[in-house]
Amino acid sequence: MDENEPIKTLDEETLFVVSQTFKALGDPTRIRILHLLFQNEYSVNDIAENLHLRQSTVSHQLRFLKNLRLVKYRREGTTLFYSHDDEHVMNVLNQTIKHACHS
Repeated sequence: MDENEPIKTLDEETLFVVSQTFKALGDPTRIRILHLLFQNEYSVNDIAENLHLRQSTVSHQLRFLKNLRLVKYRREGTTLFYSHDDEHVMNVLNQTIKHACHS
């Protein structure tokens, strides 16, 4: 499918994924996590430390984001390192942040 070609119809699965993606972007904690992961990959502990969140909160939010395929992870020993997994959504988030900061 051409990236610039409009989609003519939306099936139920597509509607569900789109609504869940916007739900993910509607939560301040998830926005903070995605914004951090846009810059680099981090472990759960590093995310918690950088954003001053509890590790359990970060793990819960990462699980939600992973289920939507917005983040991915790689294992190094016993540590999981997370990074963003969808350039399209990250571009939407980045543009929305720029819009919010525009005066």
